[in-house]
Amino acid sequence: METTVKKSDFVLAPYMKSNDWRAIYQILNTIIPYIFCWFLAVKAATISLWLLPPILVLITLFSVRCFSLMHDCGHYSLFRSRRVNRVVGFILGVINAIPQYPWSRGHAYHHKTNGDWQRYRGPSALLSTEQFANLTPAAQQRYEWLRHPLMIFPGGFFYLAIKPRLALIKGIYGFIGHSLTCLRRNPTMGFATIISSYQSRNWYTAGEFWDLLFNNICVISSWILLAHWLGFGFFFSVYSITLMCSAAIFICVFFVQHNFDTSYAHKTEGWNYLLGAIEGSSYLELPTVLRWFSADIGYHNVHHLSERIPNYNLKACHNANLHLLTQVKTLRMADMSDCFKYILWDADSSCLTSIASFRQAAQSIGIEELDPCHQTSKENAIVNQGEA
Repeated sequence: METTVKKSDFVLAPYMKSNDWRAIYQILNTIIPYIFCWFLAVKAATISLWLLPPILVLITLFSVRCFSLMHDCGHYSLFRSRRVNRVVGFILGVINAIPQYPWSRGHAYHHKTNGDWQRYRGPSALLSTEQFANLTPAAQQRYEWLRHPLMIFPGGFFYLAIKPRLALIKGIYGFIGHSLTCLRRNPTMGFATIISSYQSRNWYTAGEFWDLLFNNICVISSWILLAHWLGFGFFFSVYSITLMCSAAIFICVFFVQHNFDTSYAHKTEGWNYLLGAIEGSSYLELPTVLRWFSADIGYHNVHHLSERIPNYNLKACHNANLHLLTQVKTLRMADMSDCFKYILWDADSSCLTSIASFRQAAQSIGIEELDPCHQTSKENAIVNQGEA
């Protein structure tokens, strides 16, 4: 859908100003309760395990808020100083076991390409309908299974707890192999030359490597110390459950804010950044308490208009520009489960579609003439066949 609205029509600049005092207050009202909840969990476990579930819910929610504030630091919007954002972002990254700087650089690429599905297809690496059609039936079934909504739980745990550790191990292993190859070819090659010539798939810059390394050192050290103080079984049980659930929540929130019916999903040619922000990002209407824990990331359309707007200004910016946001998709919590169907991209029709819709069209008119986007209304009228 074309629009005559320009980015200059939006009032954004007044809301892009960071406030250090508000940022400090947000950090304190997040990290202190998070630590206190762990203290409560330890005390509750000595009385009765039945007291733990509500405390685990609170730890999970504060972990989500830590990630949301880390996200702001990655955009250098929470504090005025870039250095303070880096330091605080690193600390918040340690809490959630994820290297903040490499994550934020990858996330910045998402912002630069939002709505351009030829270049970026989300963290789930979604396929186009053409690619999906070329898979074997077994591979199609595996693709569908791996992107089932329930997979956000083990997937989220892998994303936070395992992937950064694995990335460091694989990167160092690759560096050792690269070093041996270089020395075999030229025994006099200096160590600095070997380092500068190494290109890893696990990091792109020296800054990303050092952040990844120090994050792993801090995270693994904290695991060892806390397991020693609190008990191995207790610590890793509570930590694994809350980390897995918090990861599942923010992956879910991210997914539904880009994967929905009518989402802007264009090829690189003719792609429009503004349309990607307005029509390729939703407004997720959440209850007040969840808005607080998610640091207002539900105003995702405004966030994509300008990532330099800190979370504490998103609502005001949204309200000030409401008359220009009529094309924005509004989602409520009841709509979220429906979004998980949209895991295929139809390049010809520039839309997202579901596997059920794709297969229905294939059976009725043949795969060469597919236009899965036109099947959405039919699909919504039938039982959620293949909803995954």
